[in-house]
Amino acid sequence: MSDTLAELHRAGRLAAEYPSVRGLLAELPDDALPRAGRFLARLDPAEVLAAHPATPSTTLYVTGHGTLAALTPALTAEFARHGLLAQVRLSDFDGWVTDLADPGSTLYATLAAAAGPAFALCVLDPAIVIGELKPPWRAEDVHRVLTEKVALVERLAEVFARTTRGATLVLNTLPLPRELTGQLVELRDRARLGAAWREANARLLRLDRPEVVVVDLDPLLADGIRARDPRQSVYAKAHLSGELLAGYAREVGHLARQAAGLAKKCLVLDLDETLWGGVLGEVGPEGIEVAEGYRGEAFHRFQRVVKQLGSQGVLLAAVSKNDQEPVARTLREHPGMLLREEDFAQVRANWRPKHENLAELARDLNLGVDSFVFADDSPFECGLVRRELPGVAVVQVSGEPALHVEALLRDGWFDVPRLTAEDLARPARYREEHARQSFLESFDSLEAYLRELDIEVRVAPAEPAQLARVSQITLRTNQFNLTTRRLPPAEVRALTEDPDARVLTIASADRFGDNGLVGAVLLRRDGDVLRVENFLLSCRVFARGIEQAVLGAVLAHARGSGVREVRAGYRRTAKNGKVADFYPRAGFETVSAGPAEAEFRHDLARTPDAVPHIRLSADFGEQSPAGRRPAAVGPEQDTP
Repeated sequence: MSDTLAELHRAGRLAAEYPSVRGLLAELPDDALPRAGRFLARLDPAEVLAAHPATPSTTLYVTGHGTLAALTPALTAEFARHGLLAQVRLSDFDGWVTDLADPGSTLYATLAAAAGPAFALCVLDPAIVIGELKPPWRAEDVHRVLTEKVALVERLAEVFARTTRGATLVLNTLPLPRELTGQLVELRDRARLGAAWREANARLLRLDRPEVVVVDLDPLLADGIRARDPRQSVYAKAHLSGELLAGYAREVGHLARQAAGLAKKCLVLDLDETLWGGVLGEVGPEGIEVAEGYRGEAFHRFQRVVKQLGSQGVLLAAVSKNDQEPVARTLREHPGMLLREEDFAQVRANWRPKHENLAELARDLNLGVDSFVFADDSPFECGLVRRELPGVAVVQVSGEPALHVEALLRDGWFDVPRLTAEDLARPARYREEHARQSFLESFDSLEAYLRELDIEVRVAPAEPAQLARVSQITLRTNQFNLTTRRLPPAEVRALTEDPDARVLTIASADRFGDNGLVGAVLLRRDGDVLRVENFLLSCRVFARGIEQAVLGAVLAHARGSGVREVRAGYRRTAKNGKVADFYPRAGFETVSAGPAEAEFRHDLARTPDAVPHIRLSADFGEQSPAGRRPAAVGPEQDTP
């Protein structure tokens, strides 16, 4: 596959063929990625965007203490693996303090001009400490320098938070070189140095700011990646090894994928030789390897990790070429199974092609297939899914079950900046949704079903504890997302502090349970015009009338607060086409319409009728955007 990239590069067609790069890189081994990155780093991002304007693009300003040229191809390749385009700008050597301390620096100008997600990567290395030690030195001197450097980083993070809006500062922990500890011959002194170094890294990791992410390099080092190449460090001032920078780039790629709204939500597992050893249809439930013996223990360890992911809001599903009954019986009754039938949102066991099962599973769960991670031991099945469903992240596990965990976790598919209560409740919500579907099948009409569902909707200003969840909705919602404007937590918080803006949350419940916070509406008052800057709703609650009821409440509120008209925009993406006519269906007229964007207006002469099967309560805050108290809408009163 790297040869194909080289051919595209030599032919000058790499930019034109950029959408195919993701698939080419998916099948490359790790040791081939650096070469691919060198080809991709030569691309002009503007040329790629001219050929493919919808390509998700991320701006990265790289600064630090040492030479970081090797980071550019590593970042470019990692981003391309996820279908992203990295626009990398490399700072001058050792410019990190000036870059971050000066609000007028090129770093801040670059981030401010970014059209999409923006990151400042401040790459720290041990030389920022070692360079200030003059012999003879003791552990106490290292402790002093570390304390000063961490305090400096904390101050720079404060400047960053004050200067930027919506960008993210990425820091990292400092590897402790053997070269440094080895210079102390007294073991107690060496231990004190190690303790001070780890305390400094702990302070970095405890930097609890929504604008800051700290990449912990210790897990990468523990996997055997060397921290530095002495010759490169001495002669080229490259104080972190190319291998470590490649691992760091992979972690940044996970952050960018999440910021671009490409986070994964569902882990779909094969069963035979993936979740347990052996082929169930051949050896029967009593013959599979799952808890006993070396291989059985390895599969049990894999199940422990899968269950841990599921406990944090990752949906679990299984797709297997097997008969349904023995699979269900094994999950229910086998004494060695840690994962049980109730741990899965769905288990699909049949003899149909797996890509067809995945597509149907996506429809059943109301998710895009690009929300899926599919793990299977079969190269044939993995290749078929990659070809037929290119949005699915495919994890091919090997015939060695002891390596399953490493293969599953290496790409951080389900990483999020912060877990919310909604994340933890997600599996239970989908089980409730299965009960709703069964309930629906007992009715002759959708209208009768919705009446009996007893839907309650609550609209209210976002509370501080809900800001992370609102940010997550903007980052992870793709289908009912009218503009796909992605907002990190800091930007959501800034909107709540803006007197002209309103961040409203949408929560819903019905006879089967509380759906929790399922959507958000972002409003802005501009004179006598109220603008709907975005409207988002979770795919779990589509097509129940919630969106129409909430928009009706917004229009009624606008009319009651002296607004002349309501304006709203729509920006088309590959996934939100189903809501292209959302505003026209609610009585908005088209102001302008292009292939990618449209704007609509509502003159408020007549607001939509209430949705009869929904009980809605709406609180727009103590003060409306116009400065007046809104009319109250109680829980027992339908909004007009």
